[in-house]
Amino acid sequence: MKARIYKSTGSWYSVKSEEGLFYQARIKGVIKLDAISSTNPIAVGDWVNYEMENVDQNSVMITHIIDRDNYVARQSPHNKRQQHIIASNLDQSILLATLKSPKTSQGFIDRFLVSCEAFHIPAMIVFNKSDIYGPAEIEVYDQFKKMYEAVGYKVFLISIEKDQGLNKIQELLTGKTTLVSGHSGVGKSSFINYLFPDLDLNTQEVSDWSGKGMHTTTFAQMYDLPASGSVIDTPGMRELGLVNLEKEELAQYFPEMREKMEGCQFNNCQHINEPGCAVKAAVEKGIISEARFFSYVDLWHGIEGPKY
Repeated sequence: MKARIYKSTGSWYSVKSEEGLFYQARIKGVIKLDAISSTNPIAVGDWVNYEMENVDQNSVMITHIIDRDNYVARQSPHNKRQQHIIASNLDQSILLATLKSPKTSQGFIDRFLVSCEAFHIPAMIVFNKSDIYGPAEIEVYDQFKKMYEAVGYKVFLISIEKDQGLNKIQELLTGKTTLVSGHSGVGKSSFINYLFPDLDLNTQEVSDWSGKGMHTTTFAQMYDLPASGSVIDTPGMRELGLVNLEKEELAQYFPEMREKMEGCQFNNCQHINEPGCAVKAAVEKGIISEARFFSYVDLWHGIEGPKY
């Protein structure tokens, strides 16, 4: 029998069968893998096979984890050599960002986009809290929108508080499994409450002393949309470390660089200080955004590996 993981709390899981029934589930010991590279063997969005364990207690035993089509992972906060899978089997992802209270950095945005590009997951950037933006924030938003749309990403400006710009986002969710991610405090719980009013998830204000959001979601969880499709809410992340990524492949996950790199003089060009680099030439001509290129350089230096 087949089911999908809707919530993971570490040792117990909430699963939904193909017949639409929810069960509490745990892993059958024999499928635990000692050599697994992630801190969580099962993630929200996974498809699994199960067998009934206790009909009276509505519990089942997971016997097999079906191969994932894709997934998004972050660096484990406890072990930099391991990854923590955020969610799997996704059709698309939304990065919820803010330009104020708290401010989402471009570095965080680009890390998320690289993670999605690595597994061919279409991503869109949704800037929330437009109701508190002044001219300076709107100018930054316009710059981000121009830069990211030129690369091929969809960019939106919304206010969950004022119910502005949300209809278009709802349309894009229909029939898809969508990951919603972002810093703590950007309005993820408010967004989920907007989509699913009956949930009434806890929301918290941004911390006055730090200017950073406070965690309200502890575990990733999937919710079914009324018409069709599902949304996966994730815990707020302060940082998003790239995992299982080599320096040599990073440029492949910047679409604008991927288009130009075939013109580089050297096949193994890292676009840092090599001569005859077509990517750097495109930056100098204004074809590739300087901000995106500098973001690439920062990420490149942050990946462990040999320096070129």
